[in-house]
Amino acid sequence: MRLGVLDVGSNTVHFLVVDAHPGAAPLPAYSHKADLRLAELLDADGAITKSGVDKLIDMVASSIRVAEDKGVVDMLPFATSAVREAANGEAVLRRVAEETGVELRVLSGQDEARLTFLAVRRWFGWSSGRLLNFDIGGGSLEIACGLDEQPDVACSLPLGAGRLTARLPGDVADPDDVRELRRQIRAEIAQAVGEFSRLGTPDHAVATSKTFKQLARMTGAVPADSGPLVTRRLTRSGLAAWVPRLAGMTVAQRAQLPGVSEGRARQLLAGALVADAAMDLFGLDGLDICPWALREGIILRRLDAMDTPADRRPALTG
Repeated sequence: MRLGVLDVGSNTVHFLVVDAHPGAAPLPAYSHKADLRLAELLDADGAITKSGVDKLIDMVASSIRVAEDKGVVDMLPFATSAVREAANGEAVLRRVAEETGVELRVLSGQDEARLTFLAVRRWFGWSSGRLLNFDIGGGSLEIACGLDEQPDVACSLPLGAGRLTARLPGDVADPDDVRELRRQIRAEIAQAVGEFSRLGTPDHAVATSKTFKQLARMTGAVPADSGPLVTRRLTRSGLAAWVPRLAGMTVAQRAQLPGVSEGRARQLLAGALVADAAMDLFGLDGLDICPWALREGIILRRLDAMDTPADRRPALTG
């Protein structure tokens, strides 16, 4: 069946059309997205501005038209931290529903972590043993670890690259601001480490999200056009060497780095500080990059719900 996943994130609103059925990997068929940066379109009270809501509604409406054009039979619309934490989040959801007919499901931080973990488990399989996954979004950092398809521990921290970038004003970051932000990031992550340490050493440490993909590419991983099946890895030593260099660059200079998009260049330093802190405090030499993340987790959960016992054929016997 053809599904449409509408992901209202803190940085990007992305409508992904996929061909999917139970037991098979979902295949992307069409992508429609806009960098709205809702996490940055806030007023002094923490509410998404009228301009931001208008842009969101326009994007949702255009996604509906794309769904019709592409033959989508079922839409899976959801929103993450930007809407979840906005002071007017409920009002935004009502207006979107009234003007487009689309009811966005707001995911909790733990929902994000668990659904992303499901996608990672399906991608790497059972041979990975105890998986530990990190995902840096625009508004939050999700961490999850476990042996099964549902993690034993999952948490969400307010350490998204977009959110933190607001603490680094200016074209070139002030060294004192960088040092203070680094301290705050590490203090936040350190509080979560103990809960995960009780599970034991992970067999496979993984990262998802655009931020980690760009950091891996910047430090030497193969480009995206090599395809999703190529192994990509972000090493702590490689990233640690880049952090001070990023801190001294202008936004335009960061945008010239391999794999870094112009729209994400400003957030790259904050994302690098989070990634570096996570690997250091969790005692990891590196992270393998998983091409699947939250959207794929949403799709897989939907397909699992379709694959009921009544739908299954009896096994062949001798």
